[in-house]
Amino acid sequence: MKKESWNEALQSLAIEQVAVTQVKEKLDAVAFGRAVDVLARVPRIMTCASGSSGIAAKKFAHSLCCIERGAMFMPPSEAVHGGLGGLKPEDAMIMVSRGGKTVELLPVIDVCKKKGATLIAVTENMESPLAQAADIVLQLHIERESDKYNFMATTSFVVTIALFDALLAALIEETGYTREMFGLIHPGGAVGEMLKNEKKEINV
Repeated sequence: MKKESWNEALQSLAIEQVAVTQVKEKLDAVAFGRAVDVLARVPRIMTCASGSSGIAAKKFAHSLCCIERGAMFMPPSEAVHGGLGGLKPEDAMIMVSRGGKTVELLPVIDVCKKKGATLIAVTENMESPLAQAADIVLQLHIERESDKYNFMATTSFVVTIALFDALLAALIEETGYTREMFGLIHPGGAVGEMLKNEKKEINV
C-alpha cells in the first residue's frame, strides 16, 4: 500500500470522528424530543430513502422492529407502485435525503401529506421540499464527505446511522423496553444465546 493511501484512510477516520461528535453538539433537542414522542406512540412506522440513505433507513426499520416498534422500509420505487397503501393517517413516515430534493422521493412526500401521516425528515437542506413538507425535521450537519473527492456517501451515511442509533437508544428508555422483551423476539445468534444463558443463571 502506498503511504498516500494510508494517509487517506486515516484522514477519512478523522473526518468521520469529528462529524459524529458534531451530531451531539448540534442536535436540536426539541425536534429530537418530538420525533421520539411520535415514534413511541404511533402504531406503524415506515422509512423511505434512496441509495446509501436507503440502506441507513432500512437498518433503522429493522432496529425499530427489534424493540417492537412496528416498522418497515419502503423503497421509493415500490412506494409509488402501491406500497404506500400500507401507510395510514395515524402512522409515521421517516424520510432521509441529505439534499432533501431526491426526485424519487417527491411523489412519496405528496402522498404522505395527503394521507395525513406524520412526516419526519432527516436532511441537511432546510429549504428543500422534504424539509418544508415535514412535520418534524432532524437536521444533518456535514462539513464534507470523508473520501478524497468529497462525493461518496461516507460521512453523511455515518452521521445518519449515528442519529438513528440515538433515536433507538431514546426509544428503548421512552417505551420501557426490557432485556426480557428483547430476549423473547431474538432467540437466534450470539445475542440470543447470551440472553438464554442469562435467563438460565437467574433461574438457578
